[in-house]
Amino acid sequence: MFSLCVLVLTLLVSAVQASSSSSGPGNHNYELSGQALRDLYNSPVYKAELMYRPFSSSSSAVGPGSHSGVRVTLGSGSQWLIHKGMDYGIDSQTVVVSADHMSPNWKTLITRDFGGTRTVADFVITGGYTYSYLQNCHVASTCMMLQSRTPTTLFPFCHFFCN
Repeated sequence: MFSLCVLVLTLLVSAVQASSSSSGPGNHNYELSGQALRDLYNSPVYKAELMYRPFSSSSSAVGPGSHSGVRVTLGSGSQWLIHKGMDYGIDSQTVVVSADHMSPNWKTLITRDFGGTRTVADFVITGGYTYSYLQNCHVASTCMMLQSRTPTTLFPFCHFFCN
């Protein structure tokens, strides 16, 4: 847990620079809707992976110029990326997309076994609905991995950034 805290502190220092140099995709294509979307959001998560990728080939994988998200694995074996960005969604800036769309530039930093105790919706909720320089992809990813919007005992800084 200490390494996760150190990693996030490093990312928070550079979050303003990274966030201000990026923009979200701005196109709102939907893979699922109706009952299929409700079924996905109610699906238990068995494994979650904190992942990072550079914005471009000249960016570092972690820190300024990077993007983060959480890839979840469901009981069916399907994988979904839950990540946050400016203009990524309509009602929420934390969105869920099939992991099939992930480039090979994504790297796993931390894996956590949830054993089906949390749902995809729990991850979206802890990721937060709004995006700002202080509620960015790195903070959202950390909160999702900790599954707490106020983990003051595990990570005091996340309490300030995730509320």
